[in-house]
Amino acid sequence: MKEEIIRGSGNVYQDLKIPDADVRQFKAILAAEIIKNLDKKGLSVRKAQSLTGVPAADLSRIRNADLERFTSDRMMMILNKLGSRVEVSVRVKERKLEAVHA
Repeated sequence: MKEEIIRGSGNVYQDLKIPDADVRQFKAILAAEIIKNLDKKGLSVRKAQSLTGVPAADLSRIRNADLERFTSDRMMMILNKLGSRVEVSVRVKERKLEAVHA
């Protein structure tokens, strides 16, 4: 059996047809930046809590990619408290709508 390789869109949530794919992708990118920041500074979630005021449990949730409780703006605030500046660039594309049959 020959495997077929399909190039993804760059957004796994969109490829898997998960609702709110763009929001989930954005939050995943922010979470990855938070984790990278914590690792680069050698911060445990407890140390990061004292530095940022963000509960260690929330930072653990981010480390475990449990992002349902977080808004994008809260995640950007956490990055700011860790000493990073967030720049967001938005590009809007028209989406092909699938035909809806009644």
